Amino acid sequence: MSRVLVVEVIGILWLWVWIAMVEAEYVKYKDPKQPVGARVKDLLSRMTLEEKIGQMAQIDRSVASPAVMKTNSIGSVLSGGGSAPLPEATAEDWVNMINGFQNGSLSSRLGIPMIYGIDAVHGHNNVYNATIFPHNVGLGATRDPNLMKRIGSATALEVRATGIPYVFAPCIAVCRDPRWGRCYESYSEDHKIVEDMTEIILGLQGDLPANSRKGVPYVGGKKKVAACAKHFVGDGGTTKGINENNTVTDKHGLLSIHMPAYSDSIIKGVSTIMVSYSSWNGDKMHANRELITGFLKNTLKFKGFVISDWQGIDRITSPPHANYSYSIQAAIQAGIDMVMVPFNYTEFIDDLTYLVKKNVITIDRIDDAVGRILFVKFSMGLFENPLADFSLVNELGSQVLMPTIWAISVVGGQLHGKDLLATTIQGEPPSFQP
Repeated sequence: MSRVLVVEVIGILWLWVWIAMVEAEYVKYKDPKQPVGARVKDLLSRMTLEEKIGQMAQIDRSVASPAVMKTNSIGSVLSGGGSAPLPEATAEDWVNMINGFQNGSLSSRLGIPMIYGIDAVHGHNNVYNATIFPHNVGLGATRDPNLMKRIGSATALEVRATGIPYVFAPCIAVCRDPRWGRCYESYSEDHKIVEDMTEIILGLQGDLPANSRKGVPYVGGKKKVAACAKHFVGDGGTTKGINENNTVTDKHGLLSIHMPAYSDSIIKGVSTIMVSYSSWNGDKMHANRELITGFLKNTLKFKGFVISDWQGIDRITSPPHANYSYSIQAAIQAGIDMVMVPFNYTEFIDDLTYLVKKNVITIDRIDDAVGRILFVKFSMGLFENPLADFSLVNELGSQVLMPTIWAISVVGGQLHGKDLLATTIQGEPPSFQP
């Protein structure tokens, strides 16, 4: 064999090796040019059962750490009850804390980013120096959907300023009894007004693209956040207004009064929906397969993920946590995809793993749950931009984008308005004639 031929053969062999290396390095789920559905399918095919179940857990920041995130493949972290990294934490403090958790997630075998969530029901209300807007009951009185959209945009910007991409808002309860202590979270007793106010979702998440399909989550960039419509469904209709209690009504009453705002939220691309602590005709919502899987997912065609409330699955039993394995089984089979644990995540992961390995819960149900979680993460660009930066920190408490908030008073039988927000910012206490 001539020297030239040997060189050519070696060259061809090296070319084959190089092609094989390139092909080996290419991972479809990491390619943003691929359709989201293809990326979800590819990533699911690579995940172990333990990694899938880890994605279904949302834990409180107080028990999170980079090591916990990496070891358990935790899907989400939240700040519960005003929990913050430091007293009077700055936007930079928030970004640094969240990026620390995120770096733990990114260092795991598959590098699946976690999603950090926080309540933001009237502005970024758990964060020091953030702008606080009136409660929903006051905003509903404005009858102004465009105002809601502008408030959503302002809130999203301030939430993103602290490095957070996910908010547990809006609350779209329809308060039917003023004895309910959380009526202030409801825009109105009139379901049509509550439907109109879901315009806040477009402010939080961004306007839907022209070709968007119904029920598909959408988040329009790094200045927008994933929203969460809550609490599904009927939390404002409990008997005598008793909180977290029983809503007694027939299916027509439930669907005509309490459900329409959820249908509107889904049409507007809401990313997630949170389940209510309350019951419907004696059946706990956290275990209601007919409404979560049957109606929400199958009839309304919701494609995002369903999340529990804080320790919501524990409360399926009375007393809470009396039979946790059963509660997990009932909740997951009902159609809940992500569980707000928030502390005993190892118990949740171990029990759910056992139930799947014993074929009590099918792997198809797990894949549906994890697929929905991944779909939201891919759709909002979390895989491409998992880490927050400091570029928006000056937007926290910014007055530039504040929408006008009108306080309404009745004088002489006529409505009068005053720019309450601008007045408050300038330090002058609002006052009205009786």
